[in-house]
Amino acid sequence: MSKTLPIFRWVLSGLSRPCSTYLVIFQAIIDGPADTPYEGGKFGVKLVLSERYPIEPPKGYFYTKIFHPNVAPVTGEICVDTLKRDWKSELGLKHILLVIRCLLLDPNPESALNEEAGKLLQEDYTEYVAQARLYTEIHACHHLRGLNPSSQQMLDEGAPTVHPKQSTTNTGDQNGILRDTNGPSPKKPTTQKAAQRHISAAKKALKRL
Repeated sequence: MSKTLPIFRWVLSGLSRPCSTYLVIFQAIIDGPADTPYEGGKFGVKLVLSERYPIEPPKGYFYTKIFHPNVAPVTGEICVDTLKRDWKSELGLKHILLVIRCLLLDPNPESALNEEAGKLLQEDYTEYVAQARLYTEIHACHHLRGLNPSSQQMLDEGAPTVHPKQSTTNTGDQNGILRDTNGPSPKKPTTQKAAQRHISAAKKALKRL
């Protein structure tokens, strides 16, 4: 079954088999917004819905590596109020993905899970952009290099272990793509030249991450 929405394409091919804790794992690809360090990247996101959803919010993770204040560098966990204190049971998955995409436009260093990224965002924006852009080029631009990695390859690149004591057998999955159809995003200070210098100097080292 396939249904096209204005900025969200939803393809349903099956559901994960429920276990005692988690009911469904929903995967989506978010396009990096224009005029941000994430532009041109495709970022894999995973929403884990428990058996208490929608009473309780899902847990959100990036499984593509990303340098962002509100994303834990090891697990990929996403920190956003919509998935915590601001959660309402009537909010849908599309709304959650829109909120996550807004984090790429407007990071919040006050609730940082990546302390280095949060500090750079506040104290050295040029360096923050350089690091974020470097991660984007290395980990989120496979499609531009013609590699087109499979979902498993993307998961191997940095998927969090959501429930290490239990395993599930997938009979399928859910996938979505979130795209920008509202034109260019608000611009941050131009730092492309500085970012490019950092990218050239550090790309070989970070490829080993």
